[in-house]
Amino acid sequence: MKFICTTALLMLCVLCGSAQNESLTDTTLLKPLEVNSVRAGYKTPVAKTNFTKETISRLNTGQDLPFIISQAPSIVVNADAGNGIGYTGIRIRGSDASRINITLNNIPYNDAESQGTFLVNLPDFASSANSIQVQRGVGTSTNGAGAFGGSVNISTNEIEAHKSISINNSVGSFNSIKNTLIYHSGIFNKNFLFDGRISNISSNGFIDRASSRLQSLFGSMAYVKDRSSVRINVFTGREKTYQAWYGIDEQTLKSNRRFNPAGMEKSDAPYDNETDNYTQTHYQLFINQKLNNKWKANITGFFTKGKGYYEQYKADEAFADYGLPDYIDNNTIKTNSDIVRQLWLNNNFYGNIYSASYHHSKTDINIGGGWNVYEGKHYGKVKYTLDPVSIPADLRWYDLHAKKTDVSGYVKWSQSLSKKWETFADMQLRSVNYNIYGFRYNPSLNVKNDYTFFNPKAGITYTHNKIQFFTSYARAAKEPNRDDFEAGINTQPKAEKLDDYEAGFSYQQKKMKWQLNIFYMNYRDQLVLTGKINDVGAYTRSNVRSSYRTGIELENNWTVSKVFFICPPLS
Repeated sequence: MKFICTTALLMLCVLCGSAQNESLTDTTLLKPLEVNSVRAGYKTPVAKTNFTKETISRLNTGQDLPFIISQAPSIVVNADAGNGIGYTGIRIRGSDASRINITLNNIPYNDAESQGTFLVNLPDFASSANSIQVQRGVGTSTNGAGAFGGSVNISTNEIEAHKSISINNSVGSFNSIKNTLIYHSGIFNKNFLFDGRISNISSNGFIDRASSRLQSLFGSMAYVKDRSSVRINVFTGREKTYQAWYGIDEQTLKSNRRFNPAGMEKSDAPYDNETDNYTQTHYQLFINQKLNNKWKANITGFFTKGKGYYEQYKADEAFADYGLPDYIDNNTIKTNSDIVRQLWLNNNFYGNIYSASYHHSKTDINIGGGWNVYEGKHYGKVKYTLDPVSIPADLRWYDLHAKKTDVSGYVKWSQSLSKKWETFADMQLRSVNYNIYGFRYNPSLNVKNDYTFFNPKAGITYTHNKIQFFTSYARAAKEPNRDDFEAGINTQPKAEKLDDYEAGFSYQQKKMKWQLNIFYMNYRDQLVLTGKINDVGAYTRSNVRSSYRTGIELENNWTVSKVFFICPPLS
């Protein structure tokens, strides 16, 4: 059997000295406030798994981020290409990526309309991650879409105090190659630091023609003083992947499990450019300030630019559907032809988030929230027709727009009642305005919706020596995604609601940890798949009045020695 996953064969790390920092005396700023405000602490009554930088580095051989965190409980991942490079999917407790809240330094990453997460747009982002926390269930309040299965918080903003250069190269099956160069300046001129990364990943994929060509850049500059810090992050990713997201029937799976139907409408041979092409660039600004011995505050501004298309070969398409004239060939009027079309997205996503934290004696309070605006353009272009029809350079056979505004705020309160007991309360208010001005197959359908969600959470934790127990309740609600609204004006979907009941028990020794979680997630008006698939391979959903998920999660980590362990040392 061929080995599918990429395998690291070479890793070279060169340390280039260190730099001491005389000014950075307040270590509270080493862990960024914007991340701590949404993450669950050790005693927070939430089912969670933490990935340290050491663990991430050990697991990072070039596969997409879902594969790196796949060893946490209740996570199932898949890859369109079959080897974890390119388009990948993730499910937590059975919920797909549109129900998993993902944030980058507490900034929402989920696509505002589909609510999905396309980490292929940020290749090798794990190489810049300092830590990752996975929360299962509703979890604590965060920014962005509601967490109906879980949430993933990725942090890149921890301070690298020492200078270093590292080169990481991985090679594997199906011509899979990853090259990464990482640089950390350490603290220089007493208050400054710079982090940078450049990555290139390529693979032919296990599935036929499921190739991936991925590049990314990451840069971060920070100014750090005793009581404050300012950081600017700029990172970009570009991907070109041959489409491989279509399924195949059972008989084909038995005879040729590598078969890829994408591009097969071309009669003589598969179309060689049936690809997805997208570039996404992120700009982030963080300002942290310690106000006094009890209060710290943070404000963040961000802008994300995404633009790209996927290209398709379509056989026997009607000219009229694309705004093209019929073609006359030797007095024969031809109304149909094979075409190559491009479906474009041009998106702007911007906003700000804020947080403030109070700590005194036995009380911790976090106040946070933010607002963001999504402006999306959806349009189609005709690149080529089999018959020589004149195609205007500015032709857009559909040209649609959407705008979505999301405003939210939360308050979290942790109170230590004694050395053993701690309570937790969390209240979030979220308001969403979503306007859609037409759909590709229903351009006259305009949808305007306003939603207001109140999401309370509460729990209690008992900790004594090596034992910890918690129980909690959390509510979440979220709006439908773009595809759900396309059903028609008389069949508009409802918002989903969830009540999540959790209980957990853990026992931890120096080299071993056991954790048991029990959950019951009760949904109202959950949007479920109907079995129908549209022309680009997307699934359609409709509301059901009542549904639930329930289960038991068991996690064990055992470090036998520094070089041998059963499961990575997660926390």
